[in-house]
Amino acid sequence: MKHLTELLTAKRATSFSEFLIERLIGLTGLSAIALVAMIFFFLIREGVPAFFKVPLSSLWSTRWYPIEEYFGLLPLIAGSLLVTVGAAIIALPLGLTTAIFIAEIVPRWVREFLKPLVEVLAGIPSVVIGFMGMLVLAPLVRVSLNIPTGLTAFTGVILLAWMALPTVVSVVEDVLDSVPRTYRDAGLALGLTRWQTIWRIVLPAGRSGILTALMLGVGRAIGETMTVMMVTGNAARIPRSLPDFFMSVRTMTATIAAEMGEVAQGSAHYHVLFAVGLALFVITFLVNAAAATVVFRQLKRSERMLS
Repeated sequence: MKHLTELLTAKRATSFSEFLIERLIGLTGLSAIALVAMIFFFLIREGVPAFFKVPLSSLWSTRWYPIEEYFGLLPLIAGSLLVTVGAAIIALPLGLTTAIFIAEIVPRWVREFLKPLVEVLAGIPSVVIGFMGMLVLAPLVRVSLNIPTGLTAFTGVILLAWMALPTVVSVVEDVLDSVPRTYRDAGLALGLTRWQTIWRIVLPAGRSGILTALMLGVGRAIGETMTVMMVTGNAARIPRSLPDFFMSVRTMTATIAAEMGEVAQGSAHYHVLFAVGLALFVITFLVNAAAATVVFRQLKRSERMLS
């Protein structure tokens, strides 16, 4: 009888612990959603007045000069897209191939050395990378390309690719490592070469996770502030041709960081900066939504194939 009572008491304690953990997990998920909703509401509250205080034609102009009441957002959007797309073009294929090399090619002891090294690179503060870009990369770009300044969109692209690369490599490597070893053994048993096994079996098996990793790398590049503010020159201009890739640009994040501390609260300039933040929030949300849609479709397709 005593033993039965102890079992019932332990079962009740376990049930209460499970109930408490479930409620905490649910509360954490709801708090994350609520936090995003509050951020969005705050940006709308502070950013929407810009569309009433500043004419729409001025917001969609090509000149950003707040002192003279010019609030053209197009140069900021163009600068952000230029450095983000350029960084993605460099970081995504390089990160994918590096992750394949670490996960599938090198011996285990080399992998145990390279994986922590990649994660250490991901932890370098962005301001340190910005200093390195200003003191090392920018002068090298200026001298090598014989241009007036090394603080260009090209310099920002190189540094953003460097910053996004560890994220892509680390996540993709974890995804490839989670693919069962039996998949590889089955491919080799069917007569496939090692590269054919990686390309036709391992990568398709981890496709959804790889796409998520690539989108995380793009998100890392979109939201970066300090590095691009320090090395892109902060000239609000729209790139119109390939040579403009080696000229100074200004991004949305750098504009907010550089000007928010000096602007008068409640002014048109103040609300326009929040409108810039709102535009950045929407762009980031669309990128994440697109990534989630692609991953969901891949998962559904995998479920149909398994069924």
